[in-house]
Amino acid sequence: MNKIVKKPRSIEGVFRLPPDKSISHRVALFNAIAGGSAQIFNYSTSLDCQSTLACLTQLGASIESHTTPNQQHNIKIHQAVLNETSKLLDAGNSGTTLRLLTGFLASQPFSTTITGDSSLRKRPMGRIIEPLTKMGANISGESNNTLAPLNISGQQLNGIEYYMPIASAQVKSAILLAGLFANGKTIVHQPLASRNHTELLLASMGASIVVDDLTVSIESKGKLQACDITIPGDISAASFWLVAGTIHPNAKITLEGVGANPSRIQFIETLQAMGARITINPYTHLNQQEPVCDLTIESSELHSISIGRELIPGLIDEIPALALAACFAEGTSTIEDAGELRFKESDRIKTTVSELSKLGATIRELPNGIKISGKPTLDGAICSSHGDHRIAMMTAIAGLLSSGETIVQEAESASVSDPTFWHRIDEIQSS
Repeated sequence: MNKIVKKPRSIEGVFRLPPDKSISHRVALFNAIAGGSAQIFNYSTSLDCQSTLACLTQLGASIESHTTPNQQHNIKIHQAVLNETSKLLDAGNSGTTLRLLTGFLASQPFSTTITGDSSLRKRPMGRIIEPLTKMGANISGESNNTLAPLNISGQQLNGIEYYMPIASAQVKSAILLAGLFANGKTIVHQPLASRNHTELLLASMGASIVVDDLTVSIESKGKLQACDITIPGDISAASFWLVAGTIHPNAKITLEGVGANPSRIQFIETLQAMGARITINPYTHLNQQEPVCDLTIESSELHSISIGRELIPGLIDEIPALALAACFAEGTSTIEDAGELRFKESDRIKTTVSELSKLGATIRELPNGIKISGKPTLDGAICSSHGDHRIAMMTAIAGLLSSGETIVQEAESASVSDPTFWHRIDEIQSS
């Protein structure tokens, strides 16, 4: 599918973003292995999060779905015993689904094979296989145990002390899930802080988990207790609209009900450091572990910024949006120590540079990052999403900010994380 995007006279409105993917994955999986029933309000309808539900249902989870008149998607998960399935588990395009489920399945008394689409089968899985194998897991994969499909023969696991070579919330979560069912204590040392949705949720569900700065430890302590939760709006999806509101010369956007977890707001803080006019209005009435806020963004003048190792884990999903913002910022911005981007749905260093270059950006690829010299305008062009949802959204927002007409090819990939994205773009262009 191709979509045409043009620069509108203004970008104004109050938007409610899709539910947070990271939280949705975890809430579904953790409640599927917990005791009791849980009501999950505002669960993500993204293709990735639907892959998690499909895998859990195939394993025997009892899940009811209901969509309200205002299109909020709610699910109810009932206590069930997950069992072996004779069919392949298909994680689709979701690395979170595959990695977190592998952490759980490694300890279960049955065998499973989990795979994904052609893109996911190219993404590195050795980073979870190595620590899980140290715990006693029996996992084999393609290319010398580095790629999916993964064949998992469940074993009794033993806790380990593991020093992560890179900061990764998915890897950390896979190890902690395995530690829930392992003998003894499992200790994970992170080199840098990564998003902490897993730790918050496990603690609220009664897990024996301790967080001490960059070290997280967990011990087996019976069954988790089911936990009701309302999923906030996705801060990663918000990033593109924050850029649109910042760069467009006639813009004021309010984003309602966005997750404000301190481990996820690095992008907001980075844009503010560049000069963005962003107002954060925290919610005070929600009784849940994940903080929520409204964000209001207005047209701003940005200056360049340089970011590296310390900030990258908190920005890793938002780098394409940040690169787009830097294209319009005064001066030269540098993004370094972001080699992890090469192992996403596309090589996001290469595809970000490629597509923004088509629009006339002064941008070049570094070995593990991107260098961008800002300029006042970009020009419409024919761009490709490369089958990557974040590149699809980056090029679409670039089209709203560029002169002329921008065509986004393979535009449907945006639905992997935001099924409503193109509807919102069409509304803005027709207003």
